[in-house]
Amino acid sequence: MSDETDDFNEDEFRAIDSELHEARARVAAAPVETVVTNHAVGLYELGAIHLSSDPPNLSAAALAIDAFACIVEGLRGRLGEESATLEAALANIRMAFVQVKQTIADQ
Repeated sequence: MSDETDDFNEDEFRAIDSELHEARARVAAAPVETVVTNHAVGLYELGAIHLSSDPPNLSAAALAIDAFACIVEGLRGRLGEESATLEAALANIRMAFVQVKQTIADQ
């Protein structure tokens, strides 16, 4: 065993393994649309973080926004009742990107 695992006994390993199985069961029970939407929102947030950093990191923001767009546009109509909200969020963050880029260019 490695040094990191030496601090755990067999009962602790069983408890951790049980928690892992329970977490996997919860994810498996969730609607796939919900899980994918949550990941998409994470990409949106990542783009927003890079746009709002000082100074803005446009290349990182663009990558996150493009990845968000791949999910939203690539799965259009398949993400359940949140599809319209995601499409609006994509339009908004794209507009924010253009505005931040223009502000930087004007400086």
